[in-house]
Amino acid sequence: MEKQEFGLLGKNISYSFSKKYFEEKFKKLFLKDYSYNFFDIPEIENLKSVTENPNLVGMNVTIPYKQAIIPFLDELSDEASQIGAVNCVSFQNGKKIGYNTDAFGFEKTLLINKKEHHKKALILGDGGAAKAVRYILDKHHIQHVTVSRKSEINFENLSEDLVRDSLVIVQTTPVGTFPNIEDAVPFPFDAITDKHYVIDLIYNPSETAFLRRSAEKGATTLNGFYMLEQQAEKAWEVWNK
Repeated sequence: MEKQEFGLLGKNISYSFSKKYFEEKFKKLFLKDYSYNFFDIPEIENLKSVTENPNLVGMNVTIPYKQAIIPFLDELSDEASQIGAVNCVSFQNGKKIGYNTDAFGFEKTLLINKKEHHKKALILGDGGAAKAVRYILDKHHIQHVTVSRKSEINFENLSEDLVRDSLVIVQTTPVGTFPNIEDAVPFPFDAITDKHYVIDLIYNPSETAFLRRSAEKGATTLNGFYMLEQQAEKAWEVWNK
């Protein structure tokens, strides 16, 4: 069987979970000629050096290229097109096709603890992952407000009242990722209650400072590990179509 190569496209990504996850999968499935690599490039314009590899079958995409990669692709799935971000690329018949499996992963995560009273949400951050989160919240008819440095409601003017009223909080920024595990975005934690469901898409550390402080106020909390596993499984499905 000819070599099948996969990998993760991003910047400063040596911490990533994907390589270990897929290498273990290849072992379990006795796929000896499959490999998974890091494609750590300084600029998206360097993409060609990665995609020229004739053995490349599939690629995950992470920060900061989930949106920047789109103009370099030949096609987008309907979901990726609606979301406006890509985290999975499949190389089929000479074409580079972009997908979004983050949405699938986030939906699975949301539904673990979603309750009837979870009708409004705050999305912290406005990158590629936030776009997938918005898409799924819309699908489940959950109203949402985005809080970012540049948005109308930002980390400086976010009110306790809005936090009290928004019982789903999704932290999509990289703030608090290892090794900066004591960092958290500025947030009125006193407004968190035991009715809140707080999701932080970070998985390393397993409990961010943001989740810890939310849990101290009684919130139900969940990190990004389950989402990551689910989107990885969905990517595997895409690559094996």
